[in-house]
Amino acid sequence: MSDATPILHMLSPQKHISPFDVNMAADAGYKVIVPYINVTLEDVTALTQDAIFSRPPNDGVRTGLFIGGKDALLSLDMMEASKKARVPPFGLSTFADPAGSFTTAAAMVACVERVLRLKFGRTWKDTRVTVFGATGVVGFAASIIAAMEGAKVRLVAHRGVERVVKSAAVSKERFGVDLEPAPGETEEQKIGIISDAQVIFVAAAAGVRVITAENKQQAKDLLVIADVNAVPPPGVEGMELFMDGAPLPGCDALGVGPLAIGDVKYKTEAGLFKRMITSPEPVHFDFRDAFQLARTFTT
Repeated sequence: MSDATPILHMLSPQKHISPFDVNMAADAGYKVIVPYINVTLEDVTALTQDAIFSRPPNDGVRTGLFIGGKDALLSLDMMEASKKARVPPFGLSTFADPAGSFTTAAAMVACVERVLRLKFGRTWKDTRVTVFGATGVVGFAASIIAAMEGAKVRLVAHRGVERVVKSAAVSKERFGVDLEPAPGETEEQKIGIISDAQVIFVAAAAGVRVITAENKQQAKDLLVIADVNAVPPPGVEGMELFMDGAPLPGCDALGVGPLAIGDVKYKTEAGLFKRMITSPEPVHFDFRDAFQLARTFTT
């Protein structure tokens, strides 16, 4: 293992790098952290090659490239562009986690998986999952992870079904999973969707109430609801921040709250940064790798 200084280059298509991710990287052991903002996909090749050619090949394992922003597909495209830009034996490690969404989604799926296993003796296989906030980065990644594990996933459209239709098509093309778009603009549509769900992921915008007490009363088959929103009011009425498989008031389902998910998310993001620093070979992490690590914290 090289003893060169751990350097992390942090790329964002937006005007800011997330302070959360900077803190996480520093606490994981990176000694030099350099932000790059307003980065385009076309910029990635040159940035990658500047980073790899400036250090001897054996120091590539101490060089990392983190990709942030708020666009899941763009972050994956940037990661792929960086991998293609490498010229062996020169290399570096990459980690895509736009808006912390990949590690948050991984943590949410892993936490719910634990409740399903311990409380109901079941896996994701054929479990009916409904995702609110499906067009956001967390909902998008969580839906794909659950579908890859065998769940039957429905994406709820809050405003116009076209966006979730597009998300489903992209997910099929890029990841080989079948996701069902569902209109949820009216209360009648929403009740129908909730009444058919066994698991609900709530990944809507912070401070937005998605599931009301009345909605929960319609959820006759519901086993687990997970909510990543820590900003009042909770996305699910009656959800408490630290719920981790506790009974949710007003229904028969169990709740998984945002800080229970956040604990696993924190460990997952920190763990992937540490793996980048300590790996003897360059590594490359996205939401699939995040889920595999998150699972180790929920067994």
